[in-house]
Amino acid sequence: MDDNSRPELAAWRERLARTLDEQRPQARAKRHSKGYRTARENVEDLADPGSFLEYGQLAVAAQRSRRDYEELQSSTAGDGIITGTCTINADKVGALRGRAAVIVNDYSVLAGTQGFFHHKKLDRICELAEELALPLVMYTEGGGGRPGDTDVTTQIAGLNIRSFSTWAGLSGKVPRIAVNNGYCFAGNAALFGCADFTIATRNSWIGMAGPAMIEGGGLGTFDPTEIGPIEVQEKNGVVDIVAGDEAHATALARQLLSYFQGPVEGWTSAPQESLRDIVPLDRRWAYPVRRVIETIADTGSFLELQRIFGRGIITGFIRLEGAPVALIANDCQQLGGAVDSEAAEKAARFLRICNALGLPLLSLTDTPGFMVGPDSEKRGAVRSMSSLFLAGAGLTVPVVAIFLRKGYGLGAMAMTGGSFLRPVYAASWPTGEFGGMGLEGAVRLGFRKELDAVADPAEREALFQQLVARMYDVGKATEAAAHLEIDAVIDPADTRAVVVRAFAAAAGAMRLHPR
Repeated sequence: MDDNSRPELAAWRERLARTLDEQRPQARAKRHSKGYRTARENVEDLADPGSFLEYGQLAVAAQRSRRDYEELQSSTAGDGIITGTCTINADKVGALRGRAAVIVNDYSVLAGTQGFFHHKKLDRICELAEELALPLVMYTEGGGGRPGDTDVTTQIAGLNIRSFSTWAGLSGKVPRIAVNNGYCFAGNAALFGCADFTIATRNSWIGMAGPAMIEGGGLGTFDPTEIGPIEVQEKNGVVDIVAGDEAHATALARQLLSYFQGPVEGWTSAPQESLRDIVPLDRRWAYPVRRVIETIADTGSFLELQRIFGRGIITGFIRLEGAPVALIANDCQQLGGAVDSEAAEKAARFLRICNALGLPLLSLTDTPGFMVGPDSEKRGAVRSMSSLFLAGAGLTVPVVAIFLRKGYGLGAMAMTGGSFLRPVYAASWPTGEFGGMGLEGAVRLGFRKELDAVADPAEREALFQQLVARMYDVGKATEAAAHLEIDAVIDPADTRAVVVRAFAAAAGAMRLHPR
């Protein structure tokens, strides 16, 4: 019998079709006119072909009492949110490790606001994600809570919903990636900010309240583009990665998720010999540590987070022979590599997330220590810098530390999990130098009387440099290794191979993908 002869099948197909882009041409055209994609276009791009299994597709806004039901089926399709399961990156990691869940807030439906059934769909997929151990990717564009759901007569404020606590409660259980394009205000912004990792396009405005709420609170009248523009949210660390557009953001989400899906096959790497010459002969000169990272890592595998926030420490992900690794590194081109409050908070949060989700950690250390002084204390240095020790103490994943040059004071200890004894392997390049504090500061503090006793400025400077050189000889990498304060001194060109072997030795403790 022809399927088309069955009236219930025909009615079902017609009903489903009303939720699709083809029967919502005005909504689709409006999105495209802005250079944006529809919610379903984002789903199609994110999920592996043919793998998406949708939940709650037939939902509509709870407004049947004041609007035509058939009109609601199209104009409020899915009640403004698309949810489902799928695989992502299955071609690289396999179908089992590629399993994922997807949430896409649909701005073409009532400005992506959160209604009664919207929340039920969101809760359902989050609960499934926890039960089935599925990583989640959420597109957060939308305007927050919706006041117009007149069908709901059994609540007053509607604050007894579970969505925010359910989403936040997944922290440390499964990876959660938030992607934003366009306006993201109020409840949608809260969901964005609760994610483990955040990606936003250049055309993003993210704020804990939109224009109407701000004006209603008597705080003034603002255009939505004045609230949380990407320039602000990138600088303050709210956004981990800035993308050019939705296609780029989706590609980044796939890449970011892949580090938590386990190893891949088919890697390549750069020649390692260039590492021998990357640290300048003059120990006072800086060098581009990202070049070190990109050389050590599998080609094209380095993905950095929060590049312009907390610049003293680089955080991100790499692969080594296909295996994913979390990475922190001091950037000596920023504050000489000193760890300031922002960098400490950034790194501490990164360590906590990666530890909870089971990624081993590589630390590339080159720091004169924590940033000190009155201005640093005004930024809450004591609390924020101590948070890096707290995060290090909580690490259960293997840590490997490579000292590229400076390893001084509490800042260097914090970079290695709180102690040079914490890593499963701690090695230095021959350029390494170590001490309780920076050499220059140690000389000025420890030899103040001797220096003050020299009246001639030139002679005093000569004595100062002589004392610095003497302390450098005492604290150089080979001496630190001879006193067993570190495990080894290595050829920089062997760094990649050494790190791979060190992690292999700790393989029993490694969890390369979420539980």
